[in-house]
Amino acid sequence: MNMPATPALLADDMPQAEHLEKRLQGDLRSDHAGETGAVWIYRGILALSRDAEIRSFAAEHLQTEQQHLAFFEAWLPGRLHSRLLPLWKLAGWMLGAVSLLGGRRGVYLTIDAVETFVVQHYQEQIEYLQAQRDHREIRAVLRRFQRDEEHHRVEASQRSEREPGWLARRWRTLVEEGSRLAVVAARRL
Repeated sequence: MNMPATPALLADDMPQAEHLEKRLQGDLRSDHAGETGAVWIYRGILALSRDAEIRSFAAEHLQTEQQHLAFFEAWLPGRLHSRLLPLWKLAGWMLGAVSLLGGRRGVYLTIDAVETFVVQHYQEQIEYLQAQRDHREIRAVLRRFQRDEEHHRVEASQRSEREPGWLARRWRTLVEEGSRLAVVAARRL
């Protein structure tokens, strides 16, 4: 799902991020870090996979994640970026690479787990902003990104084809918990 407007144009319509409340700045820092990690997940997959189906899936999703990242890059000043960006890049690349050990199903299961977490993460931010009755333009962007991530989740889930077994459920829990811990760290650092 491609965004109709360029990321820079969208960013120009946003409030100045450095004037937002600290909590919201932390959320946005974690969003930028998460989109960075997502780009690198797909780069890890593309660096190692020779499977045409997986490469097509990863390339399509990479394009969307790069658009999300470009938006945050254009909007958030560098001082609001996570100081752990090199770690998020490495962790994303490694997660993409390791997911290949499970073949196609491993990739789809990993993307399903990551995107399930991301959709919920965006939902929590949207609900917070709704409760504050503030920043309609930020909510609109988060909703757009959330729809893209939900599309990725559904596609990965459908391609997975069957219910995950014990090992797959443990892997999913590990991926979701890792994502949760990354958000906690990125909000602060």
